[in-house]
Amino acid sequence: MKLYKILLTLSVLSLVFNSCKDDFLEEKGDLTGVNEEVFKDPFMAQAYVDYIYGLFQPADNANAFIHNQNGRRGEYNDDLTQTSEELGGQSDWNRPWNSIEANQAHASEYFGEGPQTGAQNNSWTRLRQINLFLDEIDKHGLPEETRTRLKGQLLFWRAYQYFEFLRRFGGVPLILTAQPPLKDDPSVQTPRSSSSATLEQIVKDLDAAINMLPPRWPNASADWGRITSGAAAALKGRVLLTWASPLFNRTDDKARWQRSYDANKAAFDLLKANGFGLYEKGTLANATAWEQMFFDQGADNPEAVIVINFNSTTTDQLQRNNGTERAARSKEVLGDGGISPTKQMLDAFPMKDGKMISDPTSGYDAKKFYKNRDPRFYKTFVYNGAVWPYGGNSTFRQWTYSWFTNATAATRNEPNKYTETRGPNATGIYLRKGTNPTASNQDNFQYSATDFMEMRFAEVVLNLAESAIGIDKLSEGLGHIRDIRRRAGFESNGGTYGITNVVSRDEHFAAVLNERKIEFAYEGKRFWDLKRWMLFYEHPEVHTVSRLKMQPLNGTRRTGLWIYVKNTNGTKYVGNDDPLLKRANGTVPVVEREPAPLPNGFATYDAYLDHLYDNYFEVIERDNVDPTNPADWKFTWYNEYYFMGIHQNVLLASPYLEQTQGWKNHLGQSGTFDPLK
Repeated sequence: MKLYKILLTLSVLSLVFNSCKDDFLEEKGDLTGVNEEVFKDPFMAQAYVDYIYGLFQPADNANAFIHNQNGRRGEYNDDLTQTSEELGGQSDWNRPWNSIEANQAHASEYFGEGPQTGAQNNSWTRLRQINLFLDEIDKHGLPEETRTRLKGQLLFWRAYQYFEFLRRFGGVPLILTAQPPLKDDPSVQTPRSSSSATLEQIVKDLDAAINMLPPRWPNASADWGRITSGAAAALKGRVLLTWASPLFNRTDDKARWQRSYDANKAAFDLLKANGFGLYEKGTLANATAWEQMFFDQGADNPEAVIVINFNSTTTDQLQRNNGTERAARSKEVLGDGGISPTKQMLDAFPMKDGKMISDPTSGYDAKKFYKNRDPRFYKTFVYNGAVWPYGGNSTFRQWTYSWFTNATAATRNEPNKYTETRGPNATGIYLRKGTNPTASNQDNFQYSATDFMEMRFAEVVLNLAESAIGIDKLSEGLGHIRDIRRRAGFESNGGTYGITNVVSRDEHFAAVLNERKIEFAYEGKRFWDLKRWMLFYEHPEVHTVSRLKMQPLNGTRRTGLWIYVKNTNGTKYVGNDDPLLKRANGTVPVVEREPAPLPNGFATYDAYLDHLYDNYFEVIERDNVDPTNPADWKFTWYNEYYFMGIHQNVLLASPYLEQTQGWKNHLGQSGTFDPLK
């Protein structure tokens, strides 16, 4: 049983807490009460800790795979994923602005909001709830072992919250005890601490959590999803890798890379010693195992380091369903068709021998873009003609082709009729990753219980690889990258797994970042990698784009695919009927897409699909994925976004806070806070 299958049974918990005068689940409007009974009873104290877990989790039906915690109350949304190559569309951080102002939406409201009349689930109220528990738990007689385990979990979540602040804003006020919510009291007007001080507090909390938490919980099934010492160590590795990256480390201080290496090596060793590792399941083919790990919902999943739990409950007050399944599935099978991967991400995946498609020796054929690709390609994307199984149809093929209903549309090369009669998605490419081959569409895929691994062991491996490269252990770093590719099912090529001619330190850094881009595609990681390596455009201080030979996002447009049907003679098909479906009278306008049996000369359907692409499909790039009004819209990233400004609403409520350099405060004065200190 999953952790949150238990902790979300609030109907049971409420019987206990409603007997308390000051119910912590419905905190008093003045936020000043302390219910001592909570800290005397182990069940209630555990319920408090589990409630804190819930404050950091996505809401019911959130799309866990592409969503990040963002917004003033930590809502989960996809605006950071849109601010990358992964999704098209406009966000507050990829659109042109006339100026950078603290009163605009691009000043991140994640820092918080002004005081409200009641408790809100935002960054600072989460911290207050954590601090209140840490202030009180040692005062009321619970056994030391119980207190230690509970404190370790909340120290982890306090560190997690401060890290979310750090990588957005740099340093923030360090509030380590529960303050009274009185904004005019000088004692609570805490200034921003330096980024380095914030970093050290995060590390201190995580070190304490590592020492307080078990490497495995005794009741592994019931506590699936509960934070372990290995999870705390892995987060410490992620934090120190961010600190060593160019965003904070403009001078490439090797001591920071060494510290990151030490932390990630310790996390790697601790997790390995306790049964964690890359998910490789016996007789399963590598790519099948790679996909299966996302649905292995139990403590024997070695890949799962930090897990966000969901359930399949339909009761309003109890349900927390994962919205990825429904959002990703096409409307043809009663999904929402709301996730539209880009051609840029499709093109980022290499061939199965590891060569990039831009390599003239790779054998890549743009007409049959799906052939001989990275094994993860087929478990990440769904393209025209690909099999995309679900519980009701294990052989379902997703078709996304189009055609023209008139000569004018054909002249413009813009197909205007789709085989997807319920409506296509935005790019002609679907997201398979995170969709369960056995999921049922009887309820439109809306009650998915698929958990989300916020940190997989693969990230620990690649964090260690990047840190090793940082301290010039290039062969070690490259070995870890190759481990990831070996697990994915690449051709060995003498043990290189397609990574060759990588010599310099920067070439190794580029290799690990490219591997992260593919391995963690649509898992909420890409934006943060672009940010910490300052890859949105060529930054004049660090020059990482040119050093790593990357293509900057700034000034580009994300695109998709149109695949239209041709007649046998190669001309564009024009008509109202689907050209590849058999009519009632047994005729087909062009050719049947799924004939049974296969025509003579075709031993497999894969060969027949190739025949369709060679003779009846034309693949063109569609450029209506990003905004077309104004016509010259381009992805636009501003230097100020590397460290976000505090929104004017917060500054008005808390004028003692320093604004970030590059931004103006509520009085129109230039910010003075240096996030690099």
